[in-house]
Amino acid sequence: MTPNSTVYASQQAQAVWIRVQGKGTFQISAGLKEYAKRMILRGCRNFVVDLENCEIMDSTFMGTLAGIALRLREVGSGGLSVIEPNARNLQLLENLGLDHLFSFDLPEGVTAIPYDRGGASVIATKSDNVPPQEQQKTMIDAHEALAEISPANEEKFKDVIDLLKQESSTDSQEA
Repeated sequence: MTPNSTVYASQQAQAVWIRVQGKGTFQISAGLKEYAKRMILRGCRNFVVDLENCEIMDSTFMGTLAGIALRLREVGSGGLSVIEPNARNLQLLENLGLDHLFSFDLPEGVTAIPYDRGGASVIATKSDNVPPQEQQKTMIDAHEALAEISPANEEKFKDVIDLLKQESSTDSQEA
């Protein structure tokens, strides 16, 4: 039985720890994006994403992670580390060139902290009631972040981005 998709987070002095339980999909990406944005505004610069319990990831979820890493580059410090990816998830990250954007080791000075001692809280679940416009914006932003990584991704996701923007425009005109 597949567990519900849930994202947990725990802020430690050295890093923001994010653990994905279940599937990393578009359904949990908006909550993750918003949480990371708040943490970056608070001055957090090191993010550790634990994928040990993440079965699979979709392009929106990977693009959301890429967007966080790109934002950290913009502010000029820190980075995003991915730990414990299964073989399939590692292959997905490599196929999109994200292995050049992320670190696969803990940041210097950061030690592994068990979640049961870290006071992890739920920041996103599959059942979150994210407004459709916000969901669509997250999907567009995520795919644009992937396209920014490499020319191959730009070509790969061009039609997806165009379609999402077209749907977004149609939805806003109908509202």
